[in-house]
Amino acid sequence: GKHWKKIVEKNILTDEEADDMMHSAVCSMARLNKNGGKLMIKYGSSAATDVTGFGILGHAQNLADNQVAEVGIDLHTLPCIAKTMAVNEEIFNFRLGVGYSAETSGGLMICMPEDKASDYIRELEAMDGTPGWIIGKVVESKERKARIMDDCKILEI
Repeated sequence: GKHWKKIVEKNILTDEEADDMMHSAVCSMARLNKNGGKLMIKYGSSAATDVTGFGILGHAQNLADNQVAEVGIDLHTLPCIAKTMAVNEEIFNFRLGVGYSAETSGGLMICMPEDKASDYIRELEAMDGTPGWIIGKVVESKERKARIMDDCKILEI
């Protein structure tokens, strides 16, 4: 359609890159949360959500709003399928960079003790063969605000 024509005209993606994006998206959506859920208990998770229709920031806000403690969530890393940010910025703003891009199945966002997060990620990757990332931090916040940090790193995967 018209968006693909703009992508080609602006030389944002090749056909091969578009195929790779589609493959990455399908693999991400097909990943089950069974192992991730089991490991959450082992590693002391205190809260979690699947990232779907509210986008990563919307789900982070929901987590912050539903805690007993007055907390917020600071997101310092946004994992994005390679080239999606370029498409978002140059062709069609689906609100990826501000955290409100609706996902069909964006994976799990899990809150756990900071000192256990890396071990959790390593064990889950060993089980599933798929990487995970530490994307933020739970912080004290009377406002209970989730936010994307100004110096947020876009991690193209």
